[in-house]
Amino acid sequence: MKTILMVAEKPSLAQSIAKILSRGNMSSRKGLNGACSVHEYTGSFIGQSAHFKMTSVCGHVMTLDFIGKYNSWDKVDPAELFSKAPTEKKEANPKLTMVKFLQVEGRGCDCIVLWLDCDKEGENICFEVLDAVLPVMNKPRSTERTIYRAKFSSITDTDICNAMNHLGEPNRNEALSVDARQELDLRIGCAFTRFQTKYFQGKYGNLDSSLISFGPCQTPTLGFCVERHDKIQSFKPETYWVLQAKVNPEKESSLTLDWDRVRVFDREIAQMFLNITKIAKEAKVESVSKKEKVKQRPLALNTVEMLRVASAALGMGPQHAMQIAERLYTQGYISYPRTETTHYPENFDLKGCLRQQANNPYWAETVKALLSEGINRPRKGHDAGDHPPITPMRAATEAELGGDGWRLYEYITRHFIATVGADCKYLQTTISFSIGPERFTCIGKVVTSPGFTEIMPWHSIPLEESLPHCEKGDLFPIGEIKLLEKQTSPPDYLTEAELITLMEKHGIGTDASIPVHINNICQRNYVTVESGRRLKPTNLGIVLVHGYYKIDAELVLPTIRSAVEKQLNLIALGKANYHQVLEHTLDIFKRKFHYFVDSIAGMDELMEVSFSPLAATGKPLSRCGKCHRFMKYIQAKPSRLHCSHCDDTYSLPQNGTIKLYKELRCPLDDFELVLWSSGSRGKSYPLCPYCYNHPPFRDMKKGMGCNECTHPTCQHSLSMLGIGQCVECENGVLVLDSTSGPKWKMACNKCNVIVHFFENAHKVRVSLETCDLCDAALVDVDFNKAKSPLPGDETQHSGCIFCDPVFQDLVELKHAAMRHPMHRGGQGKRQGRGRGKGRRPGGRLNPKKPKDKMAALAAYFV
Repeated sequence: MKTILMVAEKPSLAQSIAKILSRGNMSSRKGLNGACSVHEYTGSFIGQSAHFKMTSVCGHVMTLDFIGKYNSWDKVDPAELFSKAPTEKKEANPKLTMVKFLQVEGRGCDCIVLWLDCDKEGENICFEVLDAVLPVMNKPRSTERTIYRAKFSSITDTDICNAMNHLGEPNRNEALSVDARQELDLRIGCAFTRFQTKYFQGKYGNLDSSLISFGPCQTPTLGFCVERHDKIQSFKPETYWVLQAKVNPEKESSLTLDWDRVRVFDREIAQMFLNITKIAKEAKVESVSKKEKVKQRPLALNTVEMLRVASAALGMGPQHAMQIAERLYTQGYISYPRTETTHYPENFDLKGCLRQQANNPYWAETVKALLSEGINRPRKGHDAGDHPPITPMRAATEAELGGDGWRLYEYITRHFIATVGADCKYLQTTISFSIGPERFTCIGKVVTSPGFTEIMPWHSIPLEESLPHCEKGDLFPIGEIKLLEKQTSPPDYLTEAELITLMEKHGIGTDASIPVHINNICQRNYVTVESGRRLKPTNLGIVLVHGYYKIDAELVLPTIRSAVEKQLNLIALGKANYHQVLEHTLDIFKRKFHYFVDSIAGMDELMEVSFSPLAATGKPLSRCGKCHRFMKYIQAKPSRLHCSHCDDTYSLPQNGTIKLYKELRCPLDDFELVLWSSGSRGKSYPLCPYCYNHPPFRDMKKGMGCNECTHPTCQHSLSMLGIGQCVECENGVLVLDSTSGPKWKMACNKCNVIVHFFENAHKVRVSLETCDLCDAALVDVDFNKAKSPLPGDETQHSGCIFCDPVFQDLVELKHAAMRHPMHRGGQGKRQGRGRGKGRRPGGRLNPKKPKDKMAALAAYFV
């Protein structure tokens, strides 16, 4: 019996697909990484009985990055990133150990069926999975086929079973196009980002952005927003005049007429027309025309239209809308939400899809009418050759989906029903009047058949006053003629919906990446989202775009990226060579980068006008160890210290508060220490600004505070304040927070574990002695007599916080309340609470696992 490994893109998809194929007769177990389950069942595969193992990945298995030394901003010239810097594939999420998990499950399997999402990214993940599992699978006999690809667009019994019966092969060309895009974005984005971030953050203090990023798609996206901003700023309103007339068909009714000239910009001419028309007492009907008009039902729904409507009508940002759509898809409520197609396939079961909606109270009446009277043939849209349009795949209720999930599902369903509904028909009546020599018009619309607008009422023809019955030559008394003075108004800032339209029109990004690029310019503080989801550029965004225009307009115009996207699509179609496209594009951007670096003074001139130099920003905080003058603390992102005398800038930990640490100095460089804290419920530690940026010892890295410093005698270092190995993460050490009294605590210097202990103690010190059982440092505790919890009215005790029974009730494990997820460390619990042997930096032994397997520790922390 053959063993077949099947891999989906997400755990929930794997479970749904396995349930359909096994008809619910399967067993499930957790995989070794804890994130992915394995579903097993027995069935038939290509006419033979087989044992199936269905599991999943969690998105991309691998990610592209530069090798070690090229990740250092300080040691590498950004220009080297275009060609010299080697790249490598690394695990996208090392904590998931996805490669090891896939190899464990793939070992001994005979065939693999890939159930990854059916788009270019999915094809790329197919080959990431194959790279991991093929070396451990059973070797095939001669020409025996072992790799299969399932193509599907929805999680329904019909679609999944049909995919299983018509297995194909993964598309290498589409995977290569993704590889090319990843490498281009990495090399180009990193080179420009590193250069301009270091250059401008080294000169200006109030940029309020931790990263001055550049992206081949992100920057043209920002360019659209700034272009609209420039139009608004340069707009000069003009005064114009409109002639407005009202006639009275009946005694108590009036009809407002529109002037055929629309408007004039000369006051004297407008006054002349007013004077001419005021002579007339009646308006004469010159013509009456009636015409039946049609408002077409919508095309089938694709991703871009869904994102546009989600932003404009539902108030959801594109990235948020995409996340909800993906959740609805994995739960089986809608078809695959990433598609450029607006044309239903010929074999698409429109009636079957419609029948599923026949019992929903919101649209049951419309659906039943369509089923009984016959559906209309959908309009012919664009077939991009990817996935069918987005449609509902099963009925749902508001209670099931809730909130935004229901609102998006409701729109998708209403849109689908509308595509098979009738067009909206209305009768348009146009009456032309003459008042003296001037012509005026009045238009009225009456709906004759609402069609699809019943299900999409926001598209309905607005109700208007009915026009009077009249014929050519009829006369109506004039009620009023007046001149209205108005002004032209500037355009408004771009909405997300308008930006999405521009990006699609100019080929910037894909249906999947458009939301990411819009989210990026918001995250980087280049634009802010105003009311009505309008995107208003910040000073930083405006200056960057103006600077690119000044130096090299092609860096911000959509033309060059659009050309690159076309080349990537040719790779996907097998019509362009991967290496040639990569080499040619990188060569173009390398030349542009060198010119940009040489011409950076042009952008700097614009920066000087909008932002303050470092020396004029911030407030004095701590003394520099070189000149002993005060350095200024700059709070704006990224927070840092700047010495204007030495013209040096020192990075600091982000997302917390910084204050002076008792005016104490580092014994190595004489810089005053500062204290970083994430808040009263979080962790805090002192650091030397110079050591934090220039590690003094080989076993230290940039960005380490005193709680990781391996100085053997400094009173603030890990060597003197470290107590024992962290109870949760592999490499962390619990370090005493000597500033935390009287609510004493120790915190892991790697993850967010905090241990509270000895509340109200007068003094807590780390002893030079170690525990005989676990090698953790002993702790000396001194309580005030009135508040001592120690037995026998004792006020002092020395012992191990892990093993000493006296300390048992005085220790409490918590997790730090951090200000930002980037600070959260490894939280995966290991098997048991063992402690690794060997010396930790600074000379003291790491706690080691005693023979009783840390039963005492388990009693405290479990």
